[in-house]
Amino acid sequence: MFAAERRQLILEMVRANGAVSLRELARVVQTSEVTVRRDVRALEAEGLLDRRHGGAVLPGGLSREPGYPQKTHLAAAEKSAIADYAATMVAEGDAIVVGAGTTTQELARRLARVPGLTVVTNSLLVAQALAHANRVEVVMTGGTLRGSNYALVGSGAEQSLQGLRVSRAFVSGSGLTAERGLSTTNMLSASVDRALVAAAAEVVVLADHGKLGSDTMFQTVATENIACLVTDEQSGLSEEASRELDALADHGVQVCIAQAPVAAAPAVAGVPGVPFPGQRRSPGAGVPVAGRGIVRR
Repeated sequence: MFAAERRQLILEMVRANGAVSLRELARVVQTSEVTVRRDVRALEAEGLLDRRHGGAVLPGGLSREPGYPQKTHLAAAEKSAIADYAATMVAEGDAIVVGAGTTTQELARRLARVPGLTVVTNSLLVAQALAHANRVEVVMTGGTLRGSNYALVGSGAEQSLQGLRVSRAFVSGSGLTAERGLSTTNMLSASVDRALVAAAAEVVVLADHGKLGSDTMFQTVATENIACLVTDEQSGLSEEASRELDALADHGVQVCIAQAPVAAAPAVAGVPGVPFPGQRRSPGAGVPVAGRGIVRR
């Protein structure tokens, strides 16, 4: 097969699937991964696709994400409030999973004060935030470093999570809708996130209002598998985002809106009738609900 024919077939595969691994491309075009990598570079130079570690994706749109330096400045105050709220869901002696992201990094900084905690993560930033914490054990996955978000990805990360079981996973992403749940823009990150949440009894999604209603390429957590969403209060919330919150609540997701940093654990149930570990509720205490399954604290 000539180079031009091979590259056209590669381009058609990526357009049809959104993202394809180098291994799969090499299998279909019946050549080596070295040759395919060279073809992908040539197609990227023409602006026809983007290279990613181990594969190729469509250029722009759903496949793009800002780098870590840009993301740290996006919705910083909102992420801080979300992290404060989420930290109240963690109690002494818990074993949890914390995924990669700037919001989860903020959460990790607050978890450094929880004694007897075990945190499993694929994020170097989360691990760094907990590195000097007293009586907090950090367990890191294996894998290949993805420099744009300082996370470990790939088969090594996924395999290291097999057989693991923790009480709760705290994860973030690039977009959240009631229809598809949580999603991200990177194929490798999505695979590891799916392995992380599979190890947890419950999933808590941390997402600022800017991600509501945004649907990106790779699904990580289906809506029915999300126990709780922690998001921020935004007076100018768009109509679309407001609809998404209502729809998520209608799907059984406990929507927790962080209006300000909280000092006490919120009265929120991850599963109806079952409080989060660390939650303090008096017998017979009710759950404050505004709207349908939406808690503002």
